[in-house]
Amino acid sequence: MAIYSLALLGFVAVLLPHSIYSSNNLSNLRCLICEQIVQDLQIEINKIDPKKKVEVGNYRLDAEGNSKQNLIPYALSEMQISDSLEVVCKGIDDYVRATRKDTGELILMKLIIDGKMNPVMSDVDIIQDGDLNKSLKYYCDGIVEEYEENIVELFQKKETSIESKLCQDVANLCRGAKAHHEDL
Repeated sequence: MAIYSLALLGFVAVLLPHSIYSSNNLSNLRCLICEQIVQDLQIEINKIDPKKKVEVGNYRLDAEGNSKQNLIPYALSEMQISDSLEVVCKGIDDYVRATRKDTGELILMKLIIDGKMNPVMSDVDIIQDGDLNKSLKYYCDGIVEEYEENIVELFQKKETSIESKLCQDVANLCRGAKAHHEDL
């Protein structure tokens, strides 16, 4: 019985740190994906002609039979931001998980930039995984689905520091991840 208990204790001692690391690694990954969503969405929005406008507002009629409409930049319309979010999550397939060789920091890295291999490639170790990084898109879709209204609102209000407001304050994805990472 003592040998069985000792073997079980050894097994738990080996697996427990791995599961704790995996949990923290997942927290860091979700934080990185959230930040990447904001960065890539800003790039998508900047591609749109700022002169292009769209009418928004309610379609109720006032006492005089008029409806109140406002012209806003098309890039900041709810429809355009939602469409751009879909593009962002499809584009996340171009990223891989990697760790910096010098610090061990987990990063998301785009493999190809402007048709060329990412110049940072020699400074990182790519993390090979069984799902071929499909989980990145899964997490991106999940974050967008859960926080799309918040994302739209932050961009429409032209908030500053959208990354920290969304990923730390609203979604609470980066607080624990950043604190753990700073301890390493």
